[in-house]
Amino acid sequence: MATKKRAAPKKKKAAPKKRPPARRQPETLRLRDVSLSLTATDLQRSIAFYRDVLGFMMGDEWRTKGVLMGVELHAGAVTFMLNQDDFVKGRDRVKGVGTRFYCSTAQDIDRFASQIKERGGVLDQEPKMMEWGSRVFMISDPDGFKLTFVQES
Repeated sequence: MATKKRAAPKKKKAAPKKRPPARRQPETLRLRDVSLSLTATDLQRSIAFYRDVLGFMMGDEWRTKGVLMGVELHAGAVTFMLNQDDFVKGRDRVKGVGTRFYCSTAQDIDRFASQIKERGGVLDQEPKMMEWGSRVFMISDPDGFKLTFVQES
């Protein structure tokens, strides 16, 4: 008995791809990430602060002739780099003036601030609600770099 071949199903035409809207000209900068690099007066003291007090995790280390000159520290998707000051600009230069780093977290700010204090950290400002609706606290690192931790809503 002969069998009748079925016709292959017709392929549907793919919908034309939508093009993204034209970019504004001149094209604006679009960053994907940011990392900080801070100069430390005493690298070991700064490492201890970021690692042991704030809770950053150690990453790469940079050494010159066996001497530790810098480190990467990680907290979630954020990287801070600490480098030993070479003191070319003087041993008494002030650091961190006019700069504040806003660090956003989903963690409970009050609990995080409490843990920092338990580990020996001293807050510049206790956790509080700001007029724009965010809960924050502030702390300075050993060289005076200012950090504000903001709880995401």
